Amino acid sequence: MELTKKTHACVRLVKDGRTLVIDPGAFSEPDAADGADAILVTHEHADHYSEERLRAVLEAAPGTELWTLRSVADELSAAFPGRVHTVGDGDTFSAAGFDVEVHGELHAVIHPDLPRITNIGFLVDGSVFHPGDALTVPDRAVDTLLVPVMAPWNKVSEVVDYVREVAPTRTVDIHDALLKDLARPLYDQHLENLGGAPHQRLGAGESASL
Repeated sequence: MELTKKTHACVRLVKDGRTLVIDPGAFSEPDAADGADAILVTHEHADHYSEERLRAVLEAAPGTELWTLRSVADELSAAFPGRVHTVGDGDTFSAAGFDVEVHGELHAVIHPDLPRITNIGFLVDGSVFHPGDALTVPDRAVDTLLVPVMAPWNKVSEVVDYVREVAPTRTVDIHDALLKDLARPLYDQHLENLGGAPHQRLGAGESASL
């Protein structure tokens, strides 16, 4: 499997000539989901989900399907019958040849005064876990943990403890569009030295074989 990092929280996974894209939101490149066989969306926030862009992708490619939670699926399912699938915690499914498990239910707390929305994470082929906007710990081993390194709802100590709890083989940055280049080496250092797993930072468009 090859993982290509797109801007912010979006990644493209390619295996056996088929492509799975996770969270092609408004912070990512406009073409982040182009050519995808399957798309997964963790929640409704704009940096993870762009209704306009997803509609354009689904209209352009009749074979592309989407798996997501109800809040997103309800906005798209009527326009694309049979191609938009609602999933939740504990569900399993196959998407474009990838086996996917769903973990988690709620977005991380941004502030106690703000209501929490739903959020799900996706474990792909029992190997790569994208948690969306939460620090969800799957109930099974994870090879590659996609780590939301910087967000309004987290701090670096929480991210380090999250990596320790999941105990993956490796970590790769996501959710990093708000992180200034000046601070990136510091985050890299903390995750590598304190997290307990080798850490890899990929720039937008860079790939790694998993």
